[in-house]
Amino acid sequence: MSSNSVAEPDGSAVIRVLSYNVRSMRDDTGALARVIRACAPDIVLIQEAPRFFRWRKKLARLAAASGLYTLSGGATAAGPALLCSLRATVEHTEDTLLPLTPGLHRRGFATAVLRFGAARVAVLSCHLSLQKAERHIQSGLLLERLAELGAPHAVAGGDINERPDGPAFRRLAGSLQDGWATKPWGAEYTSPADRPRQRIDAVFATPGIEVLSCGVPTGLPGITEADLRAATDHLPVLATLRVPVSGTP
Repeated sequence: MSSNSVAEPDGSAVIRVLSYNVRSMRDDTGALARVIRACAPDIVLIQEAPRFFRWRKKLARLAAASGLYTLSGGATAAGPALLCSLRATVEHTEDTLLPLTPGLHRRGFATAVLRFGAARVAVLSCHLSLQKAERHIQSGLLLERLAELGAPHAVAGGDINERPDGPAFRRLAGSLQDGWATKPWGAEYTSPADRPRQRIDAVFATPGIEVLSCGVPTGLPGITEADLRAATDHLPVLATLRVPVSGTP
């Protein structure tokens, strides 16, 4: 990994952002927490958080086991959620439900505006539709939502349910930096966890953020192949980003 979380002399903040589809925590939650903890993230963009019976308690237990805190999302965002470390100062959180297409699952965004010292950044966790046309619409709504959050810099990530050559993925990568394409690190493919052959999970950042590294954290100390396979059916994406002081380019 290029760098640990740190405040730079110029006031910029180096942060670690982890995106992870946890499949409603139906698998090995001990392995899941070990993977998250070993990544030492400042922000976790969760997809498929628990949404039903005692979902808040389940999400809180995962956060505690990972050394983090629940920020927003879960059932109130139809699955996406946010966890964060104590480094983050929370300005605002909001869960957004997207328009429902009859016969398809409800989708939503978990969002927040955070400060790391003098650096201010919006974050968004998403899980886009399995249906191509709806997914493309949702990618546009994602870009609109990031702009509405009003922060000078923004990070979005999640399960895009599409490879980089798809129209929704291309739409996002046309306006935002695709972390892996910008500064690849670790492994590329994220799905399925036991035999990865496609990249359908990603972390994106607005142009003012410097991507230091991004990829599946294979070989990171504390992470084993057994835990990655047992934790859930997706592999996580870990990005290290340098966020400038608010108001600077």
